[in-house]
Amino acid sequence: MPTTPVMPEQFHVYDTTLRDGAQQEGIHLSVDDKLRIAGYLDELGVTFIEGGWPGANPADTEFFARARKELHLANAKLVAFGATRKVGGEAASDPQVQALVEAGTDHICLVAKSHDAHVYEALRTSLDENLAMIHDTVTYLTGLGKHVFVDCEHFFDGFRANPGYALDVIRTAADAGAEVAVLCDTNGGMLPTWMGDVVSAAVEIGVDIGVHCHNDSGCAVANTLAAVEAGAMHVQGTINGYGERTGNMDLTTLVADLQLKYGWPLLSPDQLSQLTRISFAIADIANQPHIARQPYVGNSAFAHKAGLHASAIKVNENLYQHTRPEYVGNDMRMLISNMAGRASVQIKGGQLGLDLTDREMA
Repeated sequence: MPTTPVMPEQFHVYDTTLRDGAQQEGIHLSVDDKLRIAGYLDELGVTFIEGGWPGANPADTEFFARARKELHLANAKLVAFGATRKVGGEAASDPQVQALVEAGTDHICLVAKSHDAHVYEALRTSLDENLAMIHDTVTYLTGLGKHVFVDCEHFFDGFRANPGYALDVIRTAADAGAEVAVLCDTNGGMLPTWMGDVVSAAVEIGVDIGVHCHNDSGCAVANTLAAVEAGAMHVQGTINGYGERTGNMDLTTLVADLQLKYGWPLLSPDQLSQLTRISFAIADIANQPHIARQPYVGNSAFAHKAGLHASAIKVNENLYQHTRPEYVGNDMRMLISNMAGRASVQIKGGQLGLDLTDREMA
């Protein structure tokens, strides 16, 4: 049997539904929507809630202004997201950096380039200037007492192209006072077997490492688990996997995996039992259909159709279920179809309050 990783002394569950999740096609969140979702996230018990990018649009600026008055978080800490200073500028006079300060959060997450091609072609500056932008901005914000995380955009592609420079981005952020360097699989192209060596190389630098995985290869959750096993202590994702293109890492799946498979006490049992309800509630606010086949929280996650399965479940529910649905607030359902046998009908009858005997079924 494989060994189960030991939970780090500090482990961050970082939700970015309100920013990265809101970038999904078809999702349009009002400020009221975002405040309601933040309340559900806090109830669930995530560590951090990324509220948006103040200064980038009026709605996000309004969100942080209202959050200071209307959000009373019991479990989570609110994070403002933004970018490093502009090329050739100063952090103290950069309007976007000042918008981060004015958001009033104790925690700030900065996105920074870590792929040399993006530095040359997107920022149109030198590799040294990019490092200076990171160092200056982190130093300025930590000097104001802010806790800073740095999202290293396109890190895995950058590591493949120029590993020395990608790691220099992490070192620069750490030397300036960043508390976590987050390795971003921005285009979602990574596979789990590729994660370990890259994350391990980053961990060796000595700063806390996080990951932010997209699902373009269908591996966002698996990639995140692989990164955690390699030493990542901070995971970013969204409820129901909302996000650009094919979405982000689904926190409802990951949290349940870590809690129920690894045995890590990330949430209280009561909080974990609200996972399905909160997943549906946020889908409703986002005006998105809930995914029936979604692991753990989907309507079909514990639904059984085959008669062979039902006959075993009648003896012991655990024979065809990898965990108990009530742990995540879901239910086992028995489906009646042309594949159903006697056991299927008896179990379904029991769920409807009918005690059907074998004689009655004959």
